[in-house]
Amino acid sequence: MGMRALTLSAHGGVEQLEYREDLATPTIASPTDALVRIHAAALNRLDLWVLGGLPNVSITPPWIVGSDAAGVVEAVGSAVTGVRPGARVLINPGINCGTCEYCRDGDDPLCLTYRILGEHVPGTMAERVVVPAANLRPVPDGVSFVQAAAFPLATLTAWRMVVTRANVQAGEDVLIWGIGGGVAQQALQICRFLGARTWVTSGSAEKLERARVLGADVYLDHSTMDVGREVRQRTGKRGVNVVVDSVGERTWKQSLGALGKRGRLVTCGGTSGPNVETDIRRLFWNQWTIMGSTMGTQREFSTITDHLHAGRFMPVVDSTFPLARGREAYERLASGQQFGKVVVEIG
Repeated sequence: MGMRALTLSAHGGVEQLEYREDLATPTIASPTDALVRIHAAALNRLDLWVLGGLPNVSITPPWIVGSDAAGVVEAVGSAVTGVRPGARVLINPGINCGTCEYCRDGDDPLCLTYRILGEHVPGTMAERVVVPAANLRPVPDGVSFVQAAAFPLATLTAWRMVVTRANVQAGEDVLIWGIGGGVAQQALQICRFLGARTWVTSGSAEKLERARVLGADVYLDHSTMDVGREVRQRTGKRGVNVVVDSVGERTWKQSLGALGKRGRLVTCGGTSGPNVETDIRRLFWNQWTIMGSTMGTQREFSTITDHLHAGRFMPVVDSTFPLARGREAYERLASGQQFGKVVVEIG
């Protein structure tokens, strides 16, 4: 019997996902790598994109899916000093070369050969994975593998968007679309930590109520209103300072409608489509800044892990599934009914 894993044989729907028990266990090939036995792996919107197929991304079946994970180090390469076998760790899913101009500038996600687990290299929904030891951080005592697996990608993405890119300040107003999602929830927690006033949206009254419990200041049902118009009305036409938008085509016009003078819009995705329209006159007249953001750096990953050790930014877990029922986990995420992270338990 080989290694258990959730794999992809071809792009398409969830029917392409296959649970297997006959895969080869990966081995350490580089002196800077570590072998991790995975106990839990979490799903992200990215996993649905990989399932459906992405431009310029090719998979080799049987392709192991998944980007986020936590587990225990089983072995390390000869040059590894920072982590030892037996350590409970979570994984930074972004792998950079460390030598190109962007890596030398400390801007890892712009690395010329940047790769994400599950997208560009085999992923985490398997009993074992080999990753650079530099991508591992300790899991705090008292934090479960499920919680730890749900933490990295969403929190790292949200931190870079909110702190590094948009530079959110105390007292500012921030609009966050789609509060059922992992990145949006972590953005909410980070904005609250920074002292910003948070406006969140959902098409679900139940999710808005749960967001209120999480500490959101204003909650808007985007299924019943033009959010941009509503924000302008509630702010006396002033608008918000920052918009966090990963929806794209469907929300873009409303996002810009909500954005005040000197406003910053930051985006990390386009779940409703990639092509948006912007009235260039409003862009220059209001002196907006529109910025993209992807993943985060090793330094940012260390920063968010320090916050986790301090008890902050604990992710919301929606549901868990055993590895053999991994297809159901994908179905749960694809349904859009989830509030928080969908996690697959492996260990």
